[in-house]
Amino acid sequence: MSDILKKIISTKRLEIEAAKKFTSLSSQRTLAEEHRNNASLKPRGFARRIEEVIAEGHAGVIAEIKKASPSKGVIRADFNPTEIAQSYENHGAACLSVLTDVNYFQGSIAYLQAARSACNLPVLRKDFTIEPYQIYEARAIGADAILLIVAALELNQMKDLESCALELGLDVLVEVHNAIELEMALDLKTPLLGINNRNLKTFEVSIETTLNLLPLIPLGKRIVTESGIFHRNDVKQMREHNVSAFLIGEAFMRETDPGIALSQLFN
Repeated sequence: MSDILKKIISTKRLEIEAAKKFTSLSSQRTLAEEHRNNASLKPRGFARRIEEVIAEGHAGVIAEIKKASPSKGVIRADFNPTEIAQSYENHGAACLSVLTDVNYFQGSIAYLQAARSACNLPVLRKDFTIEPYQIYEARAIGADAILLIVAALELNQMKDLESCALELGLDVLVEVHNAIELEMALDLKTPLLGINNRNLKTFEVSIETTLNLLPLIPLGKRIVTESGIFHRNDVKQMREHNVSAFLIGEAFMRETDPGIALSQLFN
């Protein structure tokens, strides 16, 4: 685990303990189960939506709503998650990804709720999930999917967290950075396999990371390439290798209208 990831996970544990003082684990679980049956909050089918869009011949774009990052600082000062979500939906996004980590990404649960309420797209809660508490919370706030980062978890932890998520009707995107992490990720049930092209130690980005791991991935997994997709040639190269799902944030967030930027990159 990289130093920055260790720091983030350490902070996350403190955040969870603080949150439990306001809403207990049992109360959070009850909220999650109640919201599962709420018509306006029931899961929208994150993985299913990606497959539908790809089946129509389009790229399955998970468009990210992100204000800042530890390595880049503030990415978008003029930050309105409602407007961004609507723009993404209007310009062909399959799903949304919303950062909810407060301390390192200046995210918020409120941003996810605002974005989801503003559109009909399924939404991934982009955070550092390490305990079931966060999964119950994700369902309670209306998230349709969660992220599991292999670099931050042991295999048994991931299996338990995945099981918890699936029981609540949430989809799971598991994220890897290298072949060792990939081997662990392939033990999970989820078809959604994210390959992050960013090196967690150096923060260097290379889409070769995705291309190099492709031969190690069995059929039945939906590969989502993450980070480093900035140009039409990047998209073309990925699609030539049968990678049809993309999670993109920074490339869109730096543009005046993120949705138009999405359309220009993929059309």
